[in-house]
Amino acid sequence: MTRSELHPKVDAFMIRAKKWSAEYMKLRDIALDCGLTEDFKWMHPCYTLEGKNVVLIHGFKDYCAYLFHKGSLMKDPEGILIQQTENVQAARQIRFTNVEEIIEMESILKDYIMQAIEVEKSGLEVEFKKTTEYSIPEEFQVKLGEMPDLKEAFESLTPGRQRAYILHFSQAKQAKTRQARVEKYIQQILEGKGMND
Repeated sequence: MTRSELHPKVDAFMIRAKKWSAEYMKLRDIALDCGLTEDFKWMHPCYTLEGKNVVLIHGFKDYCAYLFHKGSLMKDPEGILIQQTENVQAARQIRFTNVEEIIEMESILKDYIMQAIEVEKSGLEVEFKKTTEYSIPEEFQVKLGEMPDLKEAFESLTPGRQRAYILHFSQAKQAKTRQARVEKYIQQILEGKGMND
């Protein structure tokens, strides 16, 4: 890959990285060796095929990772694809804790990237769970029953925004916390906004 094909924001990301710097560089080289186009999305290096997201590099406290956007559609012969949380439907990660691990796995990683490229080329799409398949927490259900305008506003939100609220409300273990979360977002829902708008 020529220097001009490297994305300047990814260069800056690599330079700023205090942790995982060597790992990020190696992961970058591997993705580029597979013929992907380098981009910068969601504040992270992202590698695409004809504008479609294939794999992203990101880091956390205990590990860095490749995130395959349609990883749920990939075969996993090595048993290394990880679903971050039970609510993640499409993406899967391969996690690393040191650069040596990445170097040892390089040919396997290239195989997984090539498989992800084939998934993208085939036009396969992940079938997402419908919003109606998620269970709405009782605290929110009660509020929707008490406030018809809230119910109408919630139902007019995009499915993604609806799911974000349902998941956020549901993740609280205590009823008191679920209730507080519902109360906090009522006005935002009434305004037709998502959680992060």
